[in-house]
Amino acid sequence: MPKQTKEMTALTAKRLVEPGKYPVGTIPGLYLWVRESGSKNWVLRITVRSKRKDIGLGGYPAVGLADAVRLARAMRMDATEGGDPLAERRASKKTAMTFRQAADEYIKLHRPSWKNAKHAQQWVNTLETYVHTTLGNVPVEAIDTEHVLEILTPFWTTKNETMVRVRNRIELVLSWAMATGHRERGLNPAAWRGHLDHALPRPSRVNGRKHHAAMPWTELPEFMNKLKLVEGSSARCLEFTILTASRSGEARGATWDEFDLDRSVWNIPAERMKAGRPHRVPLAEDVVELLKSLPRVEGEALVFWSKKRDTPLSDMSLTMLLRRHAPGFTAHGFRSTFRDWAAESTTYPNEVCEMALAHAVGDAVESAYRRGDLFNKRVALMQDWAYFVYRLQVVAGVVQLRSAA
Repeated sequence: MPKQTKEMTALTAKRLVEPGKYPVGTIPGLYLWVRESGSKNWVLRITVRSKRKDIGLGGYPAVGLADAVRLARAMRMDATEGGDPLAERRASKKTAMTFRQAADEYIKLHRPSWKNAKHAQQWVNTLETYVHTTLGNVPVEAIDTEHVLEILTPFWTTKNETMVRVRNRIELVLSWAMATGHRERGLNPAAWRGHLDHALPRPSRVNGRKHHAAMPWTELPEFMNKLKLVEGSSARCLEFTILTASRSGEARGATWDEFDLDRSVWNIPAERMKAGRPHRVPLAEDVVELLKSLPRVEGEALVFWSKKRDTPLSDMSLTMLLRRHAPGFTAHGFRSTFRDWAAESTTYPNEVCEMALAHAVGDAVESAYRRGDLFNKRVALMQDWAYFVYRLQVVAGVVQLRSAA
């Protein structure tokens, strides 16, 4: 234990990063334990009925310095008067909600909103296989980063995709526990960004997954000029997919009743979205014109139809189109092209760009409190995207503006 030189302050506690046990000074035996993973926990070492015991007082910063001192003072007083604060704490936690109970409640609550029974069964199977043996009987309020790393670390490099899902599911269950009062609000020990990303390598570096080939955004206008000259439903569907930054499946399955062309909006129902939530897409003026120019067959609900009536275009139809006119690239990769353009060529906030891709914004707790979809801000973003795509052309490596006419 490092030698105590002066009383710890809130700023000192925040700045401590080197692994070790740092005495607080205000209360004898109270120290802040900085672990190898970077997590911090308050620990009180006291003598209870002639036996020395270490009692955890919670993780930092969820439990601040002042709260740790208050808890430690009360426990030392209890021990001095002949009590056993550790036994009393354990007794009080016998009725606390365990992780297994919290997970069961979460699954029961969300099962009706999931797309199919298979998704719910995957939740049950992964938690039973990897989580409940370690956390099942642990009260949700007592779970810390060490528990989560104990589950993830052994399989992070060998079963990464599964562990990514496991981590996300632990985070969702603990976020639910916070929202329902079964756990104090604060840092979620299973959160990735700004927390576990410091303790584990990024999934992209260990899972061997290849990203969809994406066309550089500077090359897109030239490609779009060529695409406009290609006839057929597949070409128009790909053009629409690129302009709306949507997934190809969402575009290929689009029906006319999802569009309000007078208000320039595409309303995609929840059952057609990957995340299972309805999504509104603002339509730039050029996209509206594209839709109005498409042939409509009486009685045909689909916007982009194949040769077979009432049958949407297949994914292979866009793949074959790209093989002929842009070999090496994928339809899904144009979403990355859009994101790269937004990041490198515009000043739109990250959350606006992510919402345009129908991605979840922030962690699970933030998402739970976010009600809007930033639609009005996305209107300008998608209009600028369409203007870039249609109004620019590349000649001899020089980007030139074309007139709107």
